Amino acid sequence: MGSSAPSSALPDEVAKFSALADQWWDPAGAFRPLHKFNPARIRYVRDRLAVHFGREALSPSPFTGLSLIDIGCGGGLISEPMARLGFDVMGVDASGENVGIARVHAERSNLPITYECALVEELVTRKARYDVVLALEVVEHVADVQAFLKSAAELVAPGGALIAATLNRTLKALALAKFGAEYVLRWVPAGTHDWRMFVRPSELTRGLRSGGLLVNELAGMSYDLFTDTWRVSKDLDVNYLVMAKRA
Repeated sequence: MGSSAPSSALPDEVAKFSALADQWWDPAGAFRPLHKFNPARIRYVRDRLAVHFGREALSPSPFTGLSLIDIGCGGGLISEPMARLGFDVMGVDASGENVGIARVHAERSNLPITYECALVEELVTRKARYDVVLALEVVEHVADVQAFLKSAAELVAPGGALIAATLNRTLKALALAKFGAEYVLRWVPAGTHDWRMFVRPSELTRGLRSGGLLVNELAGMSYDLFTDTWRVSKDLDVNYLVMAKRA
């Protein structure tokens, strides 16, 4: 990746997800939870950005002409739906294995997505700017949360928006997202998350504001055990989303 910029990547975290790279597109594999709440995440991103940019959310390609970067893109589970919505998408990840899987899947899906093994700090040094910056389920895996958020915020172009999603550092999240998901329900491999690295909303919003963004919404993501589906809610105790914008 060849940059002198300080790195937010944790080698152990990169190695952990690199080892699981071939499971990204298996809905019953290690990333099953992401497949489950992807529909709710995509609706949230689509609907909030449609309002922000004055686009018709239900049109075939509502975001044509707008650029988007998916930070911590993994195998492309969010990058591909964003490309189908019309965005000019770039996906970046610290894991070369993840980027390789994402590229192959996008080619097979005939989607013109640019993927690169790179860190957010490198993109800042290149003066890269995007209409939309996504940082979904990545903040809880970085070495320096505040530095990462400030760098991600600096990638937002004037008039653009950023949406982040992560896990709250609460006892409820420890019980449900850590012990429940990893050891009881076996949704994800044991050791996927470190509760001490979960990020409180106050910490997340502080980092985005340090990058010059105005935070305009906090929303929760809640799981319905009876329907086995996720929905956007007001409960920020476990999973939550933040939307911010640049004037």
